Amino acid sequence: MKIGLVSPYDFAHPGGVNSHVRQLGWWLENLGHDVRTLAPGNRSLDPNETPGFYRIGRAYPVPVNDSVARITLSLGLAKRVNTILDKERFDVLHFHEPLMPTLPLTLLRMSTTANVGTFHAFARSNLGYYYGRPLLAPYVRRLHANIAVSPVARDFVKHYFAVDPVVIPNGVDVDTYHPHHHPIRHLKDGSVNVLFVGRLEKRKGLGDLIRAYEYLKQRAPRTRLVIVGEGPLRSKVESYISSRRVEDVVMAGYVPKEVLPRYYASADIFCAPATGSESFGIVLLEAMACGLPVVATEIPGYMGVVDPGSDSLTVRPKSWAELGAALTVLARDPDLRGRMGAAGLAKAQRYSWRLVASRILEVYQEARITASRPGQKENQVVHNPVSGLG
Repeated sequence: MKIGLVSPYDFAHPGGVNSHVRQLGWWLENLGHDVRTLAPGNRSLDPNETPGFYRIGRAYPVPVNDSVARITLSLGLAKRVNTILDKERFDVLHFHEPLMPTLPLTLLRMSTTANVGTFHAFARSNLGYYYGRPLLAPYVRRLHANIAVSPVARDFVKHYFAVDPVVIPNGVDVDTYHPHHHPIRHLKDGSVNVLFVGRLEKRKGLGDLIRAYEYLKQRAPRTRLVIVGEGPLRSKVESYISSRRVEDVVMAGYVPKEVLPRYYASADIFCAPATGSESFGIVLLEAMACGLPVVATEIPGYMGVVDPGSDSLTVRPKSWAELGAALTVLARDPDLRGRMGAAGLAKAQRYSWRLVASRILEVYQEARITASRPGQKENQVVHNPVSGLG
């Protein structure tokens, strides 16, 4: 099949959805399909790194769900979109967050092929969905099949729209993330390393982790906290660490994907202290695939991945004292770390991208059958409710 993968987010900027799209595209190509990726962006990408990429529209930062989404807000995309659709003649267009403005909506309105939507997000509520339902419902009806990356992401979109997505989880590349990488030498000095990987923003819970690490450090002095990631809270985190004289904290910053597995290989415990709004938690799978035990907060998106007591210890979100106690238990018990790491490693194999991509291909086939039924094209006609959109 010729498949178009559509991301609403700046494809030059790292993020969970873009990572998902990249991995899915690679595996679909590996399975013999012809893939193009369509997304906004503020700079061109290396064609060797991202072959078949169409950059459509500039991206602008927009506050969304306690984070920042870099999306295009252009209303003049229709001409370029029409040129691409005429040239490529896709068999399937796969929209990731299909109701985000403006690129997915423009493509969805103009598409004449089988359309598949994947819903990644979760939040307690969404004012855009709530007030935008009359405008967005016709676009939802243009989707011939729907996927959600987790039960909470499924229930979130079902709350607002008449859809019932099949749950297909995020995948993990078990060929890239595995326990056999060479660790970073200066981090393997006998200390117990606690690893955090994520964007440095409030909802990721890094403030709670640093306070938990202070608790841990008093009880297990030979420990280290390694923080991988960039974000708006970096300066505040560094100021706190400096003012409190917190020892043995490594601020690694942005780490290329080629190097990231070595940080997992250098760690003894992985900690995911997010406060909410996570629909899944790809980093949990990456850590498990590398054989690490996990300490995670009990938020809906994480609880669908971890098995507390088997591969992880879980605590209430925003409770740094519970987080510190759980880290202390694991730091003091290497046997427990080994058992939990082995359980997580076994689980991660079930999330292999090879299996996930194969299941998504089944959904593509189902969507193509639905789109080919008599009368389906007539049902797809949408009178654009937003003047000038696309």
